[in-house]
Amino acid sequence: MPVLLTAAYFPPIEYFAAMAAGFTLSTDRVNPSIVYIEACENYQKQSWRNRCRFYSASGPQYLTFPVKHEGGSYQLPIKEIRIDYSLPWVVQHQRAIVSAYRTSAYFEYYQDDLFSILDSRPPTLWELDMALMQFFIEKTGIPVELHETDDYVKPSGICSDAGSPWHMYPEAGIYGCDLRERIHPKRPCGILSGLGLEKPYFQVFSGKYGFIPNLSIMDLLFNEGPDSILYLKRLDCPGVSRFV
Repeated sequence: MPVLLTAAYFPPIEYFAAMAAGFTLSTDRVNPSIVYIEACENYQKQSWRNRCRFYSASGPQYLTFPVKHEGGSYQLPIKEIRIDYSLPWVVQHQRAIVSAYRTSAYFEYYQDDLFSILDSRPPTLWELDMALMQFFIEKTGIPVELHETDDYVKPSGICSDAGSPWHMYPEAGIYGCDLRERIHPKRPCGILSGLGLEKPYFQVFSGKYGFIPNLSIMDLLFNEGPDSILYLKRLDCPGVSRFV
């Protein structure tokens, strides 16, 4: 079943686990996940659309970038939300990421390509979020068929596919399982537990504060590198080891 997600900045791990859940393997091909990104909504504050959570030397911390509220309102279509670069937040975010992950196993391998996206200063939130999303899809190796929505659709009810990991979540018509408001900084949704993915991996500061689940996908990628897909997809899924 397809899943429907919002745009997100350095999305949480559960976001990419939801993406990875739908891909399957047969003897001769990879069948990618079908993922829709909500392109027709209005911008919403205090969401993952312009913030992320990472593991710093002081414990879990948030990074947030500012957007312009042109006309005195944030109630604009998501694609029209412009980023405010009048403050040096790009440099601040890069310094925070370097401080947190410079000793991780794979940070140097991904740093230049990742920071080049931030340095390019895309004018809109949508462009920045989508560029980062494509980067992490490519680097984690998740086979995804990615689409934008054509119109805004409200959830129509609980998913009718009892065999799906999403059967307890609402459905949004042709866009499949609706996870738009389920993946939220203030709203635990149980995606990782529902997919059987509540498991630790190495984190730089786990010796001080222990393992912290569901941080930004960059935490997983910087620490696990090409093995990230083994975390995002259950190991007992047929064919995953062959794909990796």
